[in-house]
Amino acid sequence: MLVLGVASLFLGVGAGLARLGWNSPGATFGAIHGPLMVSGFFGTVISLERSVALGERWAYAAPLLCGLATVAAIVAVPAVLAPVLATAGSFVMLAASLVIYRRQREAFTLTLALGAASWAAGNLLWLAEQPIYVVAPWWLGFLVLTIAGERLELSRLMPPSPGAKRVFAALVALLLGGVSASLVARAAGTLALGVALTGLSLWLVRQDVARRTVRARGLTRFIAVCLLSGYVWLAVSGASMLVSGGLGYGGSAYDVAVHAVMLGFVFSMVFGHAPIIFPAVLRVGIAYSPYFYAPLVLLHVSLLLRFAGDWMGLPGLRAWGGAWNGIALLAFVLGTVAAVVRQALRPALSASGDGRKPSQSDVRASWSKEKR
Repeated sequence: MLVLGVASLFLGVGAGLARLGWNSPGATFGAIHGPLMVSGFFGTVISLERSVALGERWAYAAPLLCGLATVAAIVAVPAVLAPVLATAGSFVMLAASLVIYRRQREAFTLTLALGAASWAAGNLLWLAEQPIYVVAPWWLGFLVLTIAGERLELSRLMPPSPGAKRVFAALVALLLGGVSASLVARAAGTLALGVALTGLSLWLVRQDVARRTVRARGLTRFIAVCLLSGYVWLAVSGASMLVSGGLGYGGSAYDVAVHAVMLGFVFSMVFGHAPIIFPAVLRVGIAYSPYFYAPLVLLHVSLLLRFAGDWMGLPGLRAWGGAWNGIALLAFVLGTVAAVVRQALRPALSASGDGRKPSQSDVRASWSKEKR
């Protein structure tokens, strides 16, 4: 299932490069660039992680269906099969999220369930053949709420004040309200979404333990840097919606608003948590290396180039920024694979670099260290 998710990532990146004007192998899939990235890659990976957390066999139908949706998109026969499979997978994950919420009635599990519901609603719109720019706010809500819920879970060791919890709930309600309103009043809805994204970025920076763990070393510090830099891109997306007066289709504001979340915010989180999530899901060791910073820096620099091209009206600069976006993601994948191989070949090297043999307890210890 993870292989199918990674295949979606590469196809989606190729499709995105083709949309920017590059002669890419993914040109055939240019029209489904968004679905490949959101439902094919993120949907498969996130639902797989949720299935592992729930521990029920039926929940694995979600990543399996999303992975099969990628296969259906490749063969394109019939064209409706891919959205049908992805929609079915999203509803399975929604069911799994609701089961988790029933078992543990907390704000973070509710937020995760709301994120899954936003994904399912977006997939229904895609299935109904609505334009991708109509679906995009729902998919943004899925990714933002999923990450916000996971970070809220880690804040339990440093619980937010009652006032901060009320602010978080209000921002989540504003996000969902803005996404819903965008169906009938696009400008007003996306302005509300912009306020919610900006507010959530500030809330996360203020409440996240990353503000403290960034002073640590090794993997713990790297995760914190990824988180804090991701929150900056979330704010950039919200500010773009506010400055442009809404989220119109096409143009610089749309590109900045969507990709500041999809690339800057979400992939910063992916880069940071891959050394922890992959060992937990795949039962493999990943040796931390300072190289991990290279794809992260390249991602941020390439996004600056891309958005500079948007703001300055230079499509060539935007295209080069997009190309380097893809190279950053490739560097991340190759670096992760190399870390797994290096760990397998050098079992004495641990993820923390202290010379101990890695184990699942090391993974849990690293996660607990980030919590502290």
